[in-house]
Amino acid sequence: MKIHEYQGKSILRRFGVKVPDGEPAFTPEEAVAVASRLGFPCVVKAQIHAGGRGKGGGVKLARTRDEVMEIAHDMLGMTLVTHQTGPEGRVVKRVLVEQGMKLEGSREMYLAIVMDRDSQRPVVMASSEGGMDIEEIAATNPKAILKQYVDPTVGFQAFQARQIAFGLGLPNAVVGQAVQFIRALYEAFEKTDSSLLEINPWMLTANGVLFALDAKINFDDNALDRHPDLRGYRDLDEEEPLEVEASKHSLNYIKLPGGNVGCMVNGAGLAMATMDIIKLAGGSPANFLDVGGGANADQIKNAFRILMADKDVKAVFINIFGGILRCDVLAEGVIAAVRDLGVKIPIVVRMKGNKEELGKQMLLNSGFAFQTADNMMLAAKKVVASVSGTPSKSKPASKVKAPAKGGRS
Repeated sequence: MKIHEYQGKSILRRFGVKVPDGEPAFTPEEAVAVASRLGFPCVVKAQIHAGGRGKGGGVKLARTRDEVMEIAHDMLGMTLVTHQTGPEGRVVKRVLVEQGMKLEGSREMYLAIVMDRDSQRPVVMASSEGGMDIEEIAATNPKAILKQYVDPTVGFQAFQARQIAFGLGLPNAVVGQAVQFIRALYEAFEKTDSSLLEINPWMLTANGVLFALDAKINFDDNALDRHPDLRGYRDLDEEEPLEVEASKHSLNYIKLPGGNVGCMVNGAGLAMATMDIIKLAGGSPANFLDVGGGANADQIKNAFRILMADKDVKAVFINIFGGILRCDVLAEGVIAAVRDLGVKIPIVVRMKGNKEELGKQMLLNSGFAFQTADNMMLAAKKVVASVSGTPSKSKPASKVKAPAKGGRS
């Protein structure tokens, strides 16, 4: 789960991390009121779940009430396009009005804590080059990134924070403050079950005070039951509507831009393999959709409904391993979805495992022209061919009469 910058900073304040004073505003009038309380100059920052806002015109300095009013008026409701939003951009519905910080004589750095899958532990990363994309730094000057891996059995230690401070070349007078800052940041990361906590830029002012000028925090969804206070930070307007709908039915769905083959799979590993094999067959997957091992017929129907709501989907590839989820349950849900939703696009089904033969027989007797295959590559080629218009013996699912007894689908 992602949250906005102002929400992240409110969390950091609770753990003693120093951030500039600021408040969110949802109208130009609210923005002016906040700015008047903070004093001038101030900064107006668009709040969307994406980075690169400054380059897209989403961060501006205001020196007067009139400038705040004008900036907030232009920013609220604008479609902000950054390198992380894609060309469609995101609509700005709230701004953060924050006290201005004097940049003269200051220093901008980078500080973040992420989960490192290779070492299977958190890693604290820092760089003396702040205010820019860490990916760019990693590509052009990887040695500029300092890393301290954290053993979860002992936690983040003071000596590790000191090594980061010395590695960044911070003045001796600031090292103690930096150690407290980084350790407080790690405490916030650990106690909120974050998967990412990024400060960019991390600022050292001319008078020697460290501030988190920006804050990006992502949380582990699976741990939210332990943090009911964090659930209220979720902004559904910033999430893909189909992903929000899928979460209501305990479905793991992620829309992929540019794809046209809808995927319905059980198991994350099989779902990844299915997307790969569609690409290998010359197609483009439109989504990741893991219905899970314990899905029932109703969940399958809802999953299909979500697939059909994506106008880019021109065909569907259903790839099911019958383990916990039986193949006949899958077939029941798919048949009900095709019947009730009036699906008019090709559907290719590959199922293996528990109740496989029963599931296949149900598809055969359904009256719909499901295309079937026992081999993953063959199934992928069939679904890609149905999208590209390559001649095929099969017809769209809803445009065929029920086969005679003993016929083939």
